[in-house]
Amino acid sequence: MSDLIKTLCPGPVIPAARTYADLTHALAATAAPGVILLCGDINTLPGLLAETARHGKRLLVHLDLLDGIGKDKAGIKCLARLGVTALITTKHQLVKTARDEGMIVVQRLFLMDSEALRTAVKIVNQAKPDAVEILPASVPAWVFRAIGHQTGLPVLAGGLVDTKADIAAALAAGAAAVSASNRALW
Repeated sequence: MSDLIKTLCPGPVIPAARTYADLTHALAATAAPGVILLCGDINTLPGLLAETARHGKRLLVHLDLLDGIGKDKAGIKCLARLGVTALITTKHQLVKTARDEGMIVVQRLFLMDSEALRTAVKIVNQAKPDAVEILPASVPAWVFRAIGHQTGLPVLAGGLVDTKADIAAALAAGAAAVSASNRALW
């Protein structure tokens, strides 16, 4: 397991909070040092960051799902000023800006076919995130190996993870860890 993955989860699952109640539960009831935030807005973010810090954890903000902030360089700089230290995004053009601001960056990729895979590898190698998250987690095992081998980055699996068997399958396929929004899997 890579050092980056160890900073996000002690085991195979990184909690992904879809609601404030999910975040509260992940902070209080899991050993995970990192929690993915899949909700919220620019007004609630400072309080969520403070609450996460009180629990000694890191909040990984999903830029694409955060309301009220520009999905641009100015938005990234604003998030850095607010104290965001980790970001997930599908926006490859913002990876460098976020890394320049000192953030850990996970590039989220939706893989539908072999052309999407080729494009994803090219984009990741240009953008240089810290890790890659592949969605859905149920892609064939060779896809995890190809992304990992061709980018040299830790690969996470996410999306359509609902059972322990889904987690086991993604890990067996080569994922370093799995993000899951199902509380029962945390």
